[in-house]
Amino acid sequence: MNKEEIIKMKISRIEKEIRDTPYDKASEHHHGLLKAKLAKLKDELEGPMNKGGGGGVGYAIKHSGDASVVLVGLPSVGKSTLLNSITNAESKVGNYDFTTLGVVPGMMQYKGVNIQVLDLPGIIEGAAGNKGFGRKVISVIRASDLVVLMTDVQRADWLSVVSQELYNAGIRLNTRPPKITVHKTHRGAIQVIDPYNSFEKSQVIEIAKEMGLDNAIVQLGEKIETVDRLIDGLVKSRKYMPAVKIVTKMDLAKHQDLKKLPDDVLKMCVGQDLGIIDFKEKVWQGLGLVRVYLKKDRSSLPDKNEPLIVKNTDTLDDVLRKISNQMRDDVGKAYIWGKGARFPGQEVSFNFQVFDEMEVWFGR
Repeated sequence: MNKEEIIKMKISRIEKEIRDTPYDKASEHHHGLLKAKLAKLKDELEGPMNKGGGGGVGYAIKHSGDASVVLVGLPSVGKSTLLNSITNAESKVGNYDFTTLGVVPGMMQYKGVNIQVLDLPGIIEGAAGNKGFGRKVISVIRASDLVVLMTDVQRADWLSVVSQELYNAGIRLNTRPPKITVHKTHRGAIQVIDPYNSFEKSQVIEIAKEMGLDNAIVQLGEKIETVDRLIDGLVKSRKYMPAVKIVTKMDLAKHQDLKKLPDDVLKMCVGQDLGIIDFKEKVWQGLGLVRVYLKKDRSSLPDKNEPLIVKNTDTLDDVLRKISNQMRDDVGKAYIWGKGARFPGQEVSFNFQVFDEMEVWFGR
């Protein structure tokens, strides 16, 4: 029995023990330790996949454009049809499962931004355990900037199945990382700083040890509500991604189907162009990108044909460093125009956060 088989056997045993152990106040501590052991073993097993698809398990994808988006869902929900409608790709379309056996890229242009869209093989239940191209597909997802979850109106319940498979693979959708910092030390064992009294310190210490920490300061920067969130904060391999949920083939919807649809899904019928514009806007918002227009001098108009694409959390200092690290040392002032400026030509600090369609001039 090789190492991988041994780890899989251990994982199976722990998962069974978790299922067989009733969850209550008395068993809460034990459940936490079991989940910590499980997370560590899964990290060992799926290490290459969790690091973006190395180790020979992923598809070889050349990323291009300003951001990358993956279409993920059950087989035959219309991913190829959507890709062909919004990009320059030509993905094979069929009415049978697993039409797409590889990864088909296309480029979607929206608001002057080039967004690479990847049509992946359909995910099925068990993908996290490598069923149906699972590990290869998940490796591509982890290396992308946004995931589009797709199903059709007759299988709307499967959105939760796909979400669970990604969760099992360590991907957290539409949520932020817990505010937990770990400072490794040379000695002193495990120290816990938890001003919010989220857990008993002994429980945090035991879970940290199960995660492989020997000497460290574990600091909780917010109230952590569950053991799962605590473990997420201690595991380096978690991937946090924005997601857009889509239900397709709305032309086949019946009244009872509509009642089952979650409120946060985008309803589409690609063949009738229903929802295409809304889809592009949701992707844009999910990616959190903004366009920054640079001015050559203070009184000139900016070149709006080639905006600088940055994240909406970036500052003008980030913008400068993206242009050139040397330029950052040569300029001393920044002036901005646009909807986020108090008045045209407002002088701001380099810590000022960017906004969409900001115009900026950097001067000495």
